Amino acid sequence: MTEIGMTPSLNLSSENNQTNGHCEEIDTPGRIYFTVVYSLVFLVGLVLNGFTLRFYFCSAQQQTSNSVTIYLKNLAAADYLITLCLPLRISHFSSRSITLFRVYCNFGASAFYLNMYASILFMGYIAANRYLKIVHPLGNHILQTVRAAHIISTVTWVLLLAIMTTYVTLSFILANTSLPSLPNTLSCDVLHSKKLSPFYNFIVIFTAAAFIIVFVSLIFFYHGTSRRLSEAQQRQQASSGSKKLAKSRRNMLVLVSVFCVCFVPYHLVLLPYNFLWLQCSWGRAFFYLKELTVMMSIFNVCLDPLIYFIFCKAYRAQLRRSVRGRTQRAG
Repeated sequence: MTEIGMTPSLNLSSENNQTNGHCEEIDTPGRIYFTVVYSLVFLVGLVLNGFTLRFYFCSAQQQTSNSVTIYLKNLAAADYLITLCLPLRISHFSSRSITLFRVYCNFGASAFYLNMYASILFMGYIAANRYLKIVHPLGNHILQTVRAAHIISTVTWVLLLAIMTTYVTLSFILANTSLPSLPNTLSCDVLHSKKLSPFYNFIVIFTAAAFIIVFVSLIFFYHGTSRRLSEAQQRQQASSGSKKLAKSRRNMLVLVSVFCVCFVPYHLVLLPYNFLWLQCSWGRAFFYLKELTVMMSIFNVCLDPLIYFIFCKAYRAQLRRSVRGRTQRAG
């Protein structure tokens, strides 16, 4: 959660913030680059995730829910909300308005990272559900039930919203109101008081733990699926069971790949960035690298429709009908 606390300056004096502010300043070409890229991602994500939400919530599919469908719906909702947060992030790079700077830092960044970690968690739930289906192919584990999926999804959103609401409230209460003009940095730390540091530390620990747990789980699920496939192939080379396992392993590989491409780089950069940003020779380079990895995490809104495509047969059929209909009208 970069702008809302993923830098250690909350624990430093305001003098350090002023001294090192230029380390986090992005020049004009950098601002233009991020503005253009985020604008393109916003347009693509709006179309793809708008179609997905329409499919899941405005079609007959909503009448035939199972546990995976529920998690896919929540993942689509999180991606769509990330997309809606992008205009504020675009204005953060393109505008020099102090008002927009405050709005982004106090609300936009919090909403953006809330939905990013919601996406991370729901991808983990999807993978866990599919793995349980492989472990219990003839049964229905309690975690695979629709009721359990609704409960887990609700608890996830309530927990994340509680953290965000608390942070936004504290940010307004403890904000630095003496900021006369827009600082020469994109970091929101100049608005924050050191009194916010304990809650910031909690958020850092919580989000880091959530990412690590999901990442390790995805690797475990993919390894377990591959092992079960190898065992099935050894018993009977061309059995229908081994073909289903092969498909499950492929689907799991796509899920793991999207997760790694989007979220692993960002979290790998956070640790050295937090320690080296004060050294301007390193800090400025890591600031650009951190922003690039944040951009990669946002590509998640464009790549997740691939997950919907492979995990949901009805979604594939609806997408093909939509493409076919548009092609016929264009012809």
